[in-house]
Amino acid sequence: MSFNAFGKNFRFTTWGESHGEAIGCVIDGCPPLIPLKEKDIQKYLDMRKPGKNRFVTQRREDDKVSILSGVFEGKTTGTPIMLLIWNKDQKSNDYSDIKNKFRPGHADLTYFLKYGIRDYRGGGRSSARETASRVAAGAVARKVIGHILKKDILIQGAVTQVGKLTINQRNFNWNDVKKNSFFCPDKKIVKVWEEYLDQTRKKGSSLGAKLLVNAKNVPAGLGEPVYGKLDADLAGAMMSINAVKGVEIGAGNEAVELSGDENSDEIRANKNKKIIFSSNNSGGILGGISSGQELNLSITIKPTSSILKAKKTINNKFQNTSISTKGRHDPCVGLRAVPIAEAMMACVLADHILRNRAQCG
Repeated sequence: MSFNAFGKNFRFTTWGESHGEAIGCVIDGCPPLIPLKEKDIQKYLDMRKPGKNRFVTQRREDDKVSILSGVFEGKTTGTPIMLLIWNKDQKSNDYSDIKNKFRPGHADLTYFLKYGIRDYRGGGRSSARETASRVAAGAVARKVIGHILKKDILIQGAVTQVGKLTINQRNFNWNDVKKNSFFCPDKKIVKVWEEYLDQTRKKGSSLGAKLLVNAKNVPAGLGEPVYGKLDADLAGAMMSINAVKGVEIGAGNEAVELSGDENSDEIRANKNKKIIFSSNNSGGILGGISSGQELNLSITIKPTSSILKAKKTINNKFQNTSISTKGRHDPCVGLRAVPIAEAMMACVLADHILRNRAQCG
């Protein structure tokens, strides 16, 4: 299997499977002399880890990270950083009944058609378990950003829709995001979502979600004008996350309903020569290059494919059959995607900041 690495100047390679001994990543391109401890990474892994409430998979993983290389006396050395996370709560027997069947909506069939072999235990490499490694890499990326810019870029995500139920934008409050199980910025809809998910789970089904990912204090000039556009790299990063089926930058799909004068973000300068935009339909990116505004993008995540309700499928002999997936699965996988999307945003920004420094000084 190729293409297990992401990024150019800031680059990480993930390894491991859902039910293997461990997972982890190797980070290349991290500058030296950046203070880095395991606790700097652990706080983000704790946001993503499973088993925290009844609305996510009940797999119990500590997700404790160990730094095996690239750090000496509490600082990065400029050499590859290897991060290790042990798997401790695999229940491979949960998948023994379906090892010869392909789960609809999963990568089971395409992996088998491509490689002629697949790890049926939770999907192996195609499992969202791999994203813990991305979150660890994203924690290091945040440290790189602060080290180079001498200030932090505030990267934050929120769930804005579950199934057909959308938040009330008038109630949007970033301070509420970390206070509930849904990463929800509208505290008034949390109870409604809880009942909605409970009802869906009892029916043996699942729901999708929509997430907003935002970055503040992003400098102007990140991204390349043709290939390597910042929005193209962000879209590719988000689409690489399990179950993501759509990405929108700024106004996104709603831009089709706007006229040219409505969509254009008018530009002025104040008396201190500071650039001021009238709006941010561009999502903070013009011509593939950051404008200095906030970065705004949203991602759409499909309903969890592993459901209790029986579905039609085929087996590895291409015979018709049916399948019902047992085990521990998220009724809405999008609820744990917020720290993953934030991590991928951080990795893209760290990469582009390093690229920009190399080209423009």
